[in-house]
Amino acid sequence: MRALRGAAIPGLPPFSEKTRLLVVAPHPDDETIATGLLIQQVRAAGGDVRILLLTRGDNNPWPQRWLERRLRIGDADRRRWGQRRHAEMLQALQRLGLPASALESMGWPDMGLADCLLQPDAVAVSLLAAAISRFRPDLIALPSIDDRHPDHGAAHVLVRLALARQSDAPRLLTYLVHGQARDAGFIELGSPPGQVATKQMALTAHGSQMALSGRRMRLLAARPERYAAPASSSPVLPWRPPFWLLPWLRLSLVSTMGAQSWRWHDAPLSRDSRGDYWVSPAHGMAGQPQFARLASTLQSPWIFDHWGWCELQVDQPRA
Repeated sequence: MRALRGAAIPGLPPFSEKTRLLVVAPHPDDETIATGLLIQQVRAAGGDVRILLLTRGDNNPWPQRWLERRLRIGDADRRRWGQRRHAEMLQALQRLGLPASALESMGWPDMGLADCLLQPDAVAVSLLAAAISRFRPDLIALPSIDDRHPDHGAAHVLVRLALARQSDAPRLLTYLVHGQARDAGFIELGSPPGQVATKQMALTAHGSQMALSGRRMRLLAARPERYAAPASSSPVLPWRPPFWLLPWLRLSLVSTMGAQSWRWHDAPLSRDSRGDYWVSPAHGMAGQPQFARLASTLQSPWIFDHWGWCELQVDQPRA
């Protein structure tokens, strides 16, 4: 493997039989697209790999309509689709050299991870923390907070909060499937031709997704596998939404203390002379991970986040 563009994170130590890699996948196929080479390289070194699947990918209606020749998708149809995608993932993992026992599924709602995260009881964080503790990884591959798929950004925050109270946290490597990273530094894995071919073979196991998006899926899987450290936090919100959209925006703040949400005009915000927005320090928790999300309440056929999440460093606003 090699570091590129003056990567801000040091290179990985050599993989060995002591390596314990946990791959956090929001949906079936993320494990292959984002980490197919990483999985093979850890296994080739004798290390142990576990896949933690957060959803069954059952809320994916257009491929289902196409393949099943139906317009209406009911609850039973979605359950059947989720079972199909779960079976496809097991086949993909087998092609990557992993047994079925390497897969643990949380069964959370597809396109609903942000809602799980924003629940006041924080059950999802506790369940995820328990799943991570059972495997005791020393390396976790998880989605980047910059990923524009709402389940991917939320998955990053869920993992970070689940690890917040661990005294000896594992090394984190974030991967990006949708969108662009704000930080430039990354590590790129080597791409031996045999492993690349195996990864592409594993991808074909996800036949339900290849039916309508095969070309896009193959292009995503063909990219070099690049991993970064979690993005740096900032006291400043990275968003300056247009004035006309403000009535339809909600700002959410989550930390180990729980979740809070407000309409933009009701949010505890300050604005400095440069036009940057800050969250009031009273709503933060110093020394603990805390994350903000900006989302629109307007209905849209576009599933990806325009703003998404950021890690927040709560501080006193500037003048």
